[in-house]
Amino acid sequence: MCTGRVDLAFIARAFAKGADGVFIGGCWPGECHYVTEGNLDVLKNVHIAKKVLEQIGINPDRLRLEWISASEGMRYAEVMNDFGKRLKELGPLGKGEGIEEHSLKIRLEAVTKLVPYLKLVERERLRMRFDTEDAYSEFFAGPEVKKLFDDLVVNKLMVSQITLLLREKPLSTGEIAESLGLNASEVSRHLKSSTMHGLIRFDEGLKRYALP
Repeated sequence: MCTGRVDLAFIARAFAKGADGVFIGGCWPGECHYVTEGNLDVLKNVHIAKKVLEQIGINPDRLRLEWISASEGMRYAEVMNDFGKRLKELGPLGKGEGIEEHSLKIRLEAVTKLVPYLKLVERERLRMRFDTEDAYSEFFAGPEVKKLFDDLVVNKLMVSQITLLLREKPLSTGEIAESLGLNASEVSRHLKSSTMHGLIRFDEGLKRYALP
C-alpha cells in the first residue's frame, strides 16, 4: 500500500486504541512506485500529526516515518530496533508523559473527533509541494504554520476536550484545568469563548460549567 494512503485518522485511531508508538515506512522520495508522490503526502500528514500530539502532551517521537526500500532489509531491522528502544525509553503511552488514564482518553478522543477538520485545514491551507524533505521540515517549523495552527487548530482542539469532559458531568474551571494539565487562565479563556458561542453554559446553581 502506498504511504499516501496513510490517513490522519489511521494515526489517531492507533493511538486511541492504546498503541505506544506508530511507525510508517515508505519509498524514498523520488522513488514512488505509483508515480503519485504519496510519500510526500504522508510526510505532510506526519508533520501535522506530530504537532497535534505535542499539543495534547504526547511525545511526538512516538510517531516515526522512515524511508525504506524493499531491498533494505538490514536497514529496516535497524530502524525498527531503534524505534523499539526509543519507545521503551518513553514508557507506556500516557504514563510516560505523566498523563492520567482518563485524561489521556479524553485528549485522544478529542483528536479523533477533530480529524475531519484537520484534513480540511490541510487541504485548504497546507497543501504545498516542495522538492526536498528538508523543505517540508522547514515549512512546518516556520512561524507561518505555527500561527496558522494556533489560530485554526489549537482552540478547536481545546474546546473539543472541554466538551468531552463536560459530557460526563459539570465541572469548575479548576477541575477542567487539572484534568487537561493546563493553567486556569487559559481554560477560562476557552470557557468564555465557548459560552458566548452557546457550546457550553455556566450553571449558577452548581457553580460549574455544563453542556447546554
